[in-house]
Amino acid sequence: MSKAKIVVSLGHDALGYSTNEQLGHVKVTAKALADLVEAGYQLTITHSNGPQISMIHKAMTNLSKEDPSYTPAPMCVCSAMSQGYVGYDIQNALRSELLSRSIPKPVSTILTQVTVDPYDEAFYEPNKIIGRVLTKEEADAETAKGNYVIQDRQKQYRRVVAAPVPMDIVEIEAIRTLVDADQIVIACGGGGIPVIEQHCQLKGASAVIEKDAIAGRLAAELHSDMLVILTGVDQVYLDFGKDTQEALPELTARQARAYLEEGEFGKGTMAPKIQAALTYLAAVPSGRVLITSMSLIRDAIRGKGGTVITA
Repeated sequence: MSKAKIVVSLGHDALGYSTNEQLGHVKVTAKALADLVEAGYQLTITHSNGPQISMIHKAMTNLSKEDPSYTPAPMCVCSAMSQGYVGYDIQNALRSELLSRSIPKPVSTILTQVTVDPYDEAFYEPNKIIGRVLTKEEADAETAKGNYVIQDRQKQYRRVVAAPVPMDIVEIEAIRTLVDADQIVIACGGGGIPVIEQHCQLKGASAVIEKDAIAGRLAAELHSDMLVILTGVDQVYLDFGKDTQEALPELTARQARAYLEEGEFGKGTMAPKIQAALTYLAAVPSGRVLITSMSLIRDAIRGKGGTVITA
């Protein structure tokens, strides 16, 4: 009997917000992932990288100010660097946890590129804050270079980049080959490295891709049996944070879409996860989506918690 294939999407809580935090968090995350492996699931893992890519971008920018022989790293390079070191920590922590349970299973990280449309509307209305706070002079210099800068709620100048819709996963065949060989794969980290196809070349884009969006696409491409989205809450809720808050243990795709269109889910929080679920279920109607927290995953995967969305 073949194993059930699942794509697991890890949020910020699974990784922490600094290099030291990450080392501690991935040990906890590895135990939860190992539980799934031990339960007989075949895993493909993707993860967020917001704090990590921002940290790298800040470091490279500051280095270039101290030593002009260095240049600030483009967003695509920062994305690649964050994919590499986050994947490195996850794969080593998971490998160690599996070996402690006498499960000698290979864990690999694939540096993954994802194509985006250069005419995506997101490039005309960037909204993802990246990097450090800028001075007025620095903000003017960024604007002069053609980059986008906004003033946040504290009236501080911040650079923003686009978050276009992911199109094709460039390394999907390599990922699929390892999955079919029953190996654990970490791929599309941070949404993948955004690239634009130009004839035979792939050019890095000044953008980031929503990790939830690519999780839905990855699960669809692999025809996974389940998409598991781990986040900071145990379930999906209506009226989240209000006195009238109501947990939703089960949803159909139609119900989820209706609530999404009514604005029930936070634009930068739950809404992208619901959209990822709909993307996946449209491609794999027989699949299931589970949205829950890291602490509840062991019970939720057995139907004792979380929110399950089906077609």
